[in-house]
Amino acid sequence: MATSREKEKEQLKAKLPKNTPPIVSQQEWEAARQQLLAKEKALTRARDALAAERRRMPWTAVEYAYEFDGPQGKVSLLDIFEGRRQLILYRAFFEPGVFGWPDHACRGCSFGADQVAHLAHLNARDTTLAYASRASQKDIERLKARMGWKMPWYTITDSFDTDFGVDEWHGHNVFIRDDHNKIFRTYFINNRGDEAMGTTWNYLDITPLGRQETWEDSPEGYPQTPPYKWWNWHDNYDAEPSPDPKWVQVSDAGEAAFRKREAEAEA
Repeated sequence: MATSREKEKEQLKAKLPKNTPPIVSQQEWEAARQQLLAKEKALTRARDALAAERRRMPWTAVEYAYEFDGPQGKVSLLDIFEGRRQLILYRAFFEPGVFGWPDHACRGCSFGADQVAHLAHLNARDTTLAYASRASQKDIERLKARMGWKMPWYTITDSFDTDFGVDEWHGHNVFIRDDHNKIFRTYFINNRGDEAMGTTWNYLDITPLGRQETWEDSPEGYPQTPPYKWWNWHDNYDAEPSPDPKWVQVSDAGEAAFRKREAEAEA
């Protein structure tokens, strides 16, 4: 007797659905791809413009001294920045009453956690990503070990979740601190907006400083460096903080070739 899981796998292997697209020649396929590519590029430009508008959104000051439990004891919201300029703090549901407790966190939050890119790349842009839940540190460490997650993960101990719109639903809150360690909330996303999170680029696009690259439309005086040059292996940022001259040559050549192909395609 087949189990329900085995039946589900068999259904996934079923025949193709009806009403599939037509089968065409390679030339026709390429023509159709070019038409869609034009729309995809327009969407990319629109996304860049939206990120530029996001960088100009007003900020709101965080007045309350929120406190969390961390692996080493009590920490403040400022401590969670880990000395960096920007903080993205995601509220994940892991606590008694959540589906999966005590072995797992919420399936949706866990799905997102599985997609988080290596944090060294965000850190290289002066940005910290952290998670927060109501579960104890002992439970969080157990969960992280089971699932192989590496992000800093704190325990909410006060009204942070209620005050920042994540008491009943997940969400990413974005903060920045000034030179006097005053903290400001700059952005918030939840619902389907959280689906796009996980890549370094999408995280940076919701921060007030953005990707910090020269091509971006950012307010005057914002930190920016040439694209590609700051990229590094995730285990090499601390060993080599400055761009490698050889990598600069490689990236310059790659960018020149890319620009040439784009110009030829638009000619």
